[in-house]
Amino acid sequence: MNLILVAHGTRKPGGVAMVGDLAAQAGALLGHTVRVGFVDVLGPTPREVLSSVVATGQPAVVVPAFLSRGYHVRTDVPAHVAASGHPDVTVTDSLGPSPQMARLVADRLVESGWRPGDSVILAAAGTSDPMARSDLHVISTLLSALTGSRVEPAFAATGDPSVREAVADLRRRVPGRVVVASYLLADGLFQDRLRYSGADLVSEPLGTHPGVARLIANRFRRARVAATV
Repeated sequence: MNLILVAHGTRKPGGVAMVGDLAAQAGALLGHTVRVGFVDVLGPTPREVLSSVVATGQPAVVVPAFLSRGYHVRTDVPAHVAASGHPDVTVTDSLGPSPQMARLVADRLVESGWRPGDSVILAAAGTSDPMARSDLHVISTLLSALTGSRVEPAFAATGDPSVREAVADLRRRVPGRVVVASYLLADGLFQDRLRYSGADLVSEPLGTHPGVARLIANRFRRARVAATV
């Protein structure tokens, strides 16, 4: 079976390396090679990766390494699958929203120095997609339950409020520290925007958390089991 991890893509070499490391870690957990494709910025694309394995005659499983069910998950990935010509492809759920992902965000918050009572902003890349925005509110609610802090969503790019605006607004309304919880997979331009948002603390991207590799491996594992039933 061909296993493919699909991510967004970034011009930052560190972000590209992180996605490769995630694939390698998930592959080690599964005892199987995991290939990587990118839907934007750089290649290979998911279509190219799927086309390259058609000749193996084996089914393929694609895990979208995205934190919400936005445009890339619902439109880009299916379009690449259709264009690849591969006759047997299973696409799993995205990595978020999920209780597991909320726990990973909470872990990163604690690592950053967050303390109970701090105001928290959950910062995503940005989207105009209603389902993706709804997913961000789900994660905000789950994170609030885990931390006991009110969690407000904001965006590094498309969408209102921006992270910088959300930080400034919280400073006006609520005394104490403002902490930004990064809801990004890899380091890159958007993570830089969080770092310069004016927050007291900013957590690191999620991709290097070992729990992400385990979550990806579980997505592959369940799809492989379902394919044999």
